Amino acid sequence: MQSLVADLERLLSQGGVVSGETAAEQAFSPWTRLGKPVAIARPRSTAEVAGVLRAAGRAGVPVVPWGGRTGLVDGAMADGAIALSLERMNAIEEIDRIGSTMTVQAGCVLERACEAAEAEGLFLPLDLGARGSATVGGNISTNAGGNRVIRYGMMRDMVLGLEAVLADGTVVPAMNKLIKNNTGYDLKQLFIGSEGTLGVVTRAVLRLRAKPASQNTAFVAVETFDALPKLLRRVESELGGSLSAFEVMWPEFYELVTTEPAAGRPILPPGHAFYVLIEALGADPQADGERFEQVLAGALEAGVASDAVVAKSQAERDRMWALRDDVRQTARNGPTVVFDISLPIPEMEPYLAQVRQALTARWPKAALTVFGHLGDGNLHLVAGVGDRDARHEVEEIVYGPLQARGGSVSAEHGIGLQKLAFLPSSRTPAELALMRTIKAALDPKGVLNPGKVLG
Repeated sequence: MQSLVADLERLLSQGGVVSGETAAEQAFSPWTRLGKPVAIARPRSTAEVAGVLRAAGRAGVPVVPWGGRTGLVDGAMADGAIALSLERMNAIEEIDRIGSTMTVQAGCVLERACEAAEAEGLFLPLDLGARGSATVGGNISTNAGGNRVIRYGMMRDMVLGLEAVLADGTVVPAMNKLIKNNTGYDLKQLFIGSEGTLGVVTRAVLRLRAKPASQNTAFVAVETFDALPKLLRRVESELGGSLSAFEVMWPEFYELVTTEPAAGRPILPPGHAFYVLIEALGADPQADGERFEQVLAGALEAGVASDAVVAKSQAERDRMWALRDDVRQTARNGPTVVFDISLPIPEMEPYLAQVRQALTARWPKAALTVFGHLGDGNLHLVAGVGDRDARHEVEEIVYGPLQARGGSVSAEHGIGLQKLAFLPSSRTPAELALMRTIKAALDPKGVLNPGKVLG
């Protein structure tokens, strides 16, 4: 290990290696376990990334890529490994206004990339709560979803090309800028969503969109679950394709984010069955605003919504989104287990009833907080049972019913270490075998992020 650290110090530029207790101190995240890495390598270029991987491969030491360290499934756990942080590879290399693309290094923070696109009159649609710390490379490696999937898709829908470094240091320069390029295997897809187990993403070409001229946001109350999909499809149809977010908060979540010590306060009064944050992005501020209010008025008249507040300023829009983003409040229920699942909308209500019943039968004071991107079938569940040692038992209750209902144990957070035991409930034996074949072909020594995804 000491020899490898010395090799890395010679290889990387000044400040490129952090080791010992300093490395342990920097291995901190409020969201995920990072372990105690042997050292943190901080390259400034793709060539340096390749050098780190070659040196680690010769020494037989595992390498764990780090992005913004905001994951929730322990996918960046680097205990006893070299943590490969791309924080110094953070440049926005080019914004092509004609081609509507951005070429960016993997360590660039998502929020900065979005702001750079906006400054050029363009739009990078990816948006999530960790926007101020999550990196583009991390978003690619986990195929991040977020708040606008219903209109723009997951991160893979925004990646035209990328550059990745394999475990042996081979650089794969697949920096495609074309929307249409049907020339054999789409190699970038190997690395998108693979959580750093097949290669280290170092650069990417992202597809940008036209910057929206209008943004209309509302908070809507709904009284039955059956009314939620009716409201979703109604606004989706009547807004003419401009619907960009349909976020649902169950009352337990709404109470947490609107009462002290939370900073937020109620936008609609408590007591409703569901609270929905609806957003539409368009091209005509006046006409879009009028249509947005007409659509909501129609929903109220039809009885699929019972109350609504429309934001009249950016400050009011920010206030609405702040409630949805304040997920830290769920920690007020004591020790919790966080879940990120997806399933068909018609299965959601019976599934949640089944999970609640099982939790309270086992722990009478169990608390289940639910919120999420209902428009794309993704729910976040936070279970608190008052027992830190009951995690696996809680997981069995939450994940157990998903397979029969056509659901997935991970909608957008990935597998990491936390969901290894439950991956077979969402993937067939043939799929798992093929995944292992790909892993063995690209990383035969098992150097890259070992133990994650496939174990």
